[in-house]
Amino acid sequence: MTAAAVICSPCEELHEVRDSKLLAENTRERLYELILEKSTACSTGIVGHDEIDRINILRATLKAMKMAVEGLGRIPSLILVDGLHLPALTGRCEAIKGGDGLSFSIAAASIVAKVTRDRIMREIDGEYPDYGFTRNKGYGTAEHREAIGRLGRSLIHRRSFQVKV
Repeated sequence: MTAAAVICSPCEELHEVRDSKLLAENTRERLYELILEKSTACSTGIVGHDEIDRINILRATLKAMKMAVEGLGRIPSLILVDGLHLPALTGRCEAIKGGDGLSFSIAAASIVAKVTRDRIMREIDGEYPDYGFTRNKGYGTAEHREAIGRLGRSLIHRRSFQVKV
């Protein structure tokens, strides 16, 4: 689970920033570099598969969010979170359902989180090439489910997640 926190103002160079799911991978990569360059602060929080199994996906998401915000080195005046649930943070927080499509800051953080996650998945693909992590990023695509059915779960697969092969 990867989350990011970004303190950044909109500017002309970042006019393409929007929900990361709507952007092509090469556009996300380019914007990622610009966001890091233009932001006042940027941080990621990563929670691994073992902890996701132990505490569940929602708690892992909230933990990654908290780690990302705390990694900024300062508490923002307002913390905007994509979704319905807020992590346990000091400071003013607001949850926004569909926030990555409504807030520049959330969209910028979603790009940073997705690029970070994609880079991790490409590294993992080098260790476990038969699962197609570079292509599916760990999502339960037909190809990915078929590989799990054929090969079993790798050491990095979550044990708590049901796989229908």
